[in-house]
Amino acid sequence: MTTNASSGVGVRGSEDSAEKAATTQGILCRDLRFSYGPRQVLRGLDLTVAPGECLVLFGGNGAGKTTLVRILATLVRPTSGEAWVGGFNVATEPSMVRPMVGVVSHQMYLFPDLTARENLELYASLYEVSDGPGRIAELLGLVGLARRANDLVRTMSRGMQQRLSLARALLGGPQVLLLDEPDTGLDSVALQVLSQVLSEGLGNGLTVLVATHRIGEGYRLGTRFGVLARGKLAFEASRESMSVEELECRYRAYLDGHHP
Repeated sequence: MTTNASSGVGVRGSEDSAEKAATTQGILCRDLRFSYGPRQVLRGLDLTVAPGECLVLFGGNGAGKTTLVRILATLVRPTSGEAWVGGFNVATEPSMVRPMVGVVSHQMYLFPDLTARENLELYASLYEVSDGPGRIAELLGLVGLARRANDLVRTMSRGMQQRLSLARALLGGPQVLLLDEPDTGLDSVALQVLSQVLSEGLGNGLTVLVATHRIGEGYRLGTRFGVLARGKLAFEASRESMSVEELECRYRAYLDGHHP
């Protein structure tokens, strides 16, 4: 795991505690690898996200951000290495991982010919949500779609569809939230809701991984930051240790290949 420049017993102890928490409740990846044919995307990735943390991963196109999210969401299997979510192996125990994960990505996983309410009802049945109708009404209100509940998804704007996708991701009360370029296509209402959800969720032990290339939005959301470069976690820092300007400078250096 990449650490800050300062090191010692205190830091090592903090890392051990974070890793233990991530192993049982959060996200843990060890020597994670993934290849598309001969092209290696992830090349031995190690990372840890403990409950109550929001790790924002920055990286250029092809850095492996979306691939990592898809692996953690059990949508694809890693080529080698291991990843755990909530203490369960994503490759060998996917049925245990899926109920505890919420995903917001470019792919909204909505059915265009169903209404907003019908989409959430379908997912509520899949997630076995207790008090489905009540939870659906609560989330439709949260994302500002209560008045559009009976409208077909295909008649909604992209921003409204993304808000509904956020409601879908939150429906089962996820323990881990995976966000792949979450600000792409989100309107102002959805961005406000997302900030509120993260603020409240992190305080209650939610584990969050955000993949993005937008420094400003990522800095606003995260408690920790990392840079994916050449398939590995090349750099990592806490929010307290780095300003947004410093973070952007380090990120650009990795993109340009001039990192220290």
